[in-house]
Amino acid sequence: MSAQQRNTYPKLHNAMWPGLVGKGSPGAEPCIDLDTMLDLTAKAEVNGTKFDGVDIFLFDPHISIEADDEAIKRLADKVQSRGFVVGSVVAPVWPPTGGGSAMGSDQDRKNFVAQVRKACRIGSRLRQLGARPHGVIRIDSASGVGDWTKNPKANQKRIAETFKAACDVAESYGERLAAEGEICWGGMHSWKKMVDLLERVNRPKTLGFQADMAHTLLYVMGYNAPEDAILAADWDWSDPRELDQALVALTKALRSWTIDFPVAQNDGTVHGAGSHY
Repeated sequence: MSAQQRNTYPKLHNAMWPGLVGKGSPGAEPCIDLDTMLDLTAKAEVNGTKFDGVDIFLFDPHISIEADDEAIKRLADKVQSRGFVVGSVVAPVWPPTGGGSAMGSDQDRKNFVAQVRKACRIGSRLRQLGARPHGVIRIDSASGVGDWTKNPKANQKRIAETFKAACDVAESYGERLAAEGEICWGGMHSWKKMVDLLERVNRPKTLGFQADMAHTLLYVMGYNAPEDAILAADWDWSDPRELDQALVALTKALRSWTIDFPVAQNDGTVHGAGSHY
């Protein structure tokens, strides 16, 4: 791609959480600080194409979920000084990060919604500061598949109720939520369970689907939900036609739940929850 053919759409964002996930614990490599992650992102380039922005995880040592206005302003300055904007913001809804299972106890669910509220506050403030013209607050059920299968009907209902409460919070901040399709989260671990959950919540203007493609594509194989597999167990990897058909079916089922954002700038930029913007 030449300099005259540089990318304009979709906007390219680099996720900051690889600097945190799997790092910092005893025996693991240390975390990569946010400044280093931003600098590496700014230097990255392929044939004249560079990143347009970043997606962030609200967790120490990058960004505290308890960040005050001064800390949020410093974050906005860091991002904007490198020519970036912030897109999606990951809410730390899991028990080890201060949240709780969306199908857990009343206190677990309160903790989940509280983390969404704090994430929406930070995301909204970044928007006010001009550092975040688009993007979503990213969530999942923070629940294991094994625990979900102990009582699927009741657990799916509780997750939906928790997500509805989270939607109320998001709407109060003018934010939207995106549930990431990943097979490790109970109630979201297959495409059918994901569609069922979104339909139960039924807030399409507030809660949509985000396809992290490396994870979402596993839906077609039925991992963690063999009964919902689209591909046959013995499908032939050498023949792409069956896979193509499976992906068409997957896309058809989830496409209507992908959040489409209005044009945010005069450059025609449009962002949807179906990608890491």
